[in-house]
Amino acid sequence: MSALSDPRTPPRRDYAQVLALAAAAPATPPATREQRMLQAVTLLWNAFAHKPLSWIGFYEKSPDADEMILICREPKPACSPIGLFGMCGRGWKERRPLLVADVRTLGPDYIACDPRDQSELVIPVINPDGSCWGVLDADSYDLNAFDEHDAASMSRMLELMGISAKISPDTARV
Repeated sequence: MSALSDPRTPPRRDYAQVLALAAAAPATPPATREQRMLQAVTLLWNAFAHKPLSWIGFYEKSPDADEMILICREPKPACSPIGLFGMCGRGWKERRPLLVADVRTLGPDYIACDPRDQSELVIPVINPDGSCWGVLDADSYDLNAFDEHDAASMSRMLELMGISAKISPDTARV
């Protein structure tokens, strides 16, 4: 069976326009980190809403507790705060992208904000000193909706927009 007809292989999305817009973003307002995060969420949502995204947003590690706080998202609210035991917390701890083909396999390690979600991609957001301050979380109603190409492209977008320093290319399939 070819990769094109294999339902376990997500379609390869074209990030060329997203990356071109991201490269131009730091030179123009908005300039604060939160504004750039909102700009990134909007850019990805406009490009990939429902193909494969069902939800996308940024969580930031709370400085006062072992939890993450939702900063911005599309298209609807989600759980906040969330514990560090879920995939967002794991992505923050490990400082590398995480691909989850089927969230049902995670058991108690999955925080279900929308029971229709079936797969997830978590990208850590890195400070220049290498520490992690948060994550970009992408969900989909489809199984196996994301792959390493999505992880690398979204990571590159965050770097181009000045939201994150260099993100590890070592993506883990969970």
